[in-house]
Formats: sequence, C-alpha cells, structure tokens
Amino acid sequence: MAASPTSPMSPQPHESMQEPISPQQQHLPRPDPVMQAVIEADFRPVDLTLDSANVSALCSSHSREKCDECDVDFVQLNRLSKVLTAHPKLPFPPPPHVVNQKLSQIVNQTKEEGNALYRTHQWEKAIGRYNQATGFAMQRAPWETQQLLREELSTVLSNRSAAYFEKGDLLSAITDADAVIQLRKPWSKGHFRKAKALIALGKMAQAKEVVQYGLQFDPVNEDMMGVLKDIEHVMRTYASQPRPPTSWWTLEETETAS
Repeated sequence: MAASPTSPMSPQPHESMQEPISPQQQHLPRPDPVMQAVIEADFRPVDLTLDSANVSALCSSHSREKCDECDVDFVQLNRLSKVLTAHPKLPFPPPPHVVNQKLSQIVNQTKEEGNALYRTHQWEKAIGRYNQATGFAMQRAPWETQQLLREELSTVLSNRSAAYFEKGDLLSAITDADAVIQLRKPWSKGHFRKAKALIALGKMAQAKEVVQYGLQFDPVNEDMMGVLKDIEHVMRTYASQPRPPTSWWTLEETETAS
C-alpha cells in the first residue's frame, strides 16, 4: 500500500527538503566599525602596474619593484605572490605547521657540501656553498615558522664564519658571527666564533667581553671556558712584562688602556 501524504514515511508539509548552505551563501559578519575606521584612515591609494607575467607589482611611473620616488615597496608582496603562483594548489592561508620539506633538504644538502669542502681546507669553495645555502634558506615562505629559518641561517652563517676565519678574512668572520648572535643569542657558537676572530685581531679585551657575555647563556660550555682561560693567560703575561712586546695586538691594547 502506498504511503499517505501525512504518514511518517513521507515528509510533513512544513518540512522542506533544502540543500545545505554553501560557505559562499553564508552571510559574512559585519566589520567592526572601530577597526574599519582605522583601516580607512590609514588607506592610501597607490598606482601600480604588473609585470609581463602578471605576477609582480611595479610602480606605474618607473616600473620598479621598489621605488623611492613613488614611495612604494612591493618586495614582500611580490615574494608572496611568486610563492602562491608557484604553488597553485596550496591552501591559503596555509596551516601554521606547514614546512617546505624539500627546501629543508636543499638547504641541508648544500650546507653539508660546504662542510665537506671545509674539511679539505677549500675555504673559498666552502664559502660559496654556504652562500648558496643562505640564499635557499631565505626563500622560505612568510608563513613558515621563523624559528626554523633562524636555526638554518645561524648554522650556515656560523660555518661560513669559520671558513672566513681559516681563510684569514677576520672582519667577515666577525660580521657572520654577529649575525649568528642576533639570530640565536643563547647559542654559544656565535660568541665563540666572534671571540676567536677578535683574538686573531689582537683585540683581547673585546674578546674577553664577548666570551663572558656568551657564558651568561651557557655557563658550562667547555670551548668558551677554554678560550676565556687562554685570553686571561695572555693578558696576565702581557701585564707582567716590563716593556710592551712589539706585536701589533699589544699596541691596540695599550691604546685602549690609555
């Protein structure tokens, strides 16, 4: 027997069979009026054009990515645009835990190639590989964790500082060591690399300050404690001599003391 229109086997007249509402059909929440006012007050229209690939924004007047005359800087915007263009299937915004594993492998492999060259005393070639590894690490998407970028860069720059030191380019070694300290201040390597380069330059007092500062973050680091003992031994030896030696680093110490 067929079910009657009012039987439990058929929909009731007041029950309509509706399709689920898609996200596009849902009403968006009304913007906060205070935040909207802040955005509008800060809004400044900018004339721009696109490059031939329709990927990068440029200033309309000079077709530059960064233009002081037009007071525009599209560098970071274009970086994000290129990442999204290269990964059309990437969900946006991506989950915060997304990490480009392929890029991690490239950075690590290039760094290890530099390490192999370093171990065979090919300082210049090792520096070249470390330069490449640094460039690869800087290609990380803006939404990837900054901690990963800091760890990758600090490790590569620490190794490059060591290569510069062995090559005899002490100022470059100090520059890289300073960058390592800025990226990972608690890590002892940056302080250690900088102290060694300062010692080679004869700047014993500055080297001692660097080591003591680094030991605040890692008080039991054997390498740092050994360097500090060496510095103090040299400074005591110098202080006990009746006449300053002729080495140029002691002249720097004499000038500092005066």
